Amino acid sequence: MFAVEVRDHIMIAHSLPAEIFGPAQRLHGATFVIDVAFFCETLPPDNIVVDIGRALDALRAVLAPLNYANLDADPALAGQLTTTEFLARTIFERMAQARSDGRLGPHAGGVTRMRVTLSESHLARAWYEADLR
Repeated sequence: MFAVEVRDHIMIAHSLPAEIFGPAQRLHGATFVIDVAFFCETLPPDNIVVDIGRALDALRAVLAPLNYANLDADPALAGQLTTTEFLARTIFERMAQARSDGRLGPHAGGVTRMRVTLSESHLARAWYEADLR
């Protein structure tokens, strides 16, 4: 399996209004480092998994509405507990759509699996990974 991974980051505000979250029930900020890994089983003739520049551009576009935003006020996320795990899946779905739309370049059709990892710190991270077939 071959892989290419790109990275960016976002700063968000949100609250997690459920007793299990303790003090995080209140509005607070978080900075996430986001890694998106693209996997393919075989390389095409030009030996790349995905166009790194286009993958970075797509990731920046996907993250732009979340960056410096209060996620509690985002209508697309209304009613959701915007946990790290939930955000990993949300970003995964938006990157999968970018792939389907051709925004990752012509080679992205060979990408069969993707993983989105959100790191909260050097101590904790969460990810969502799935097949794209």
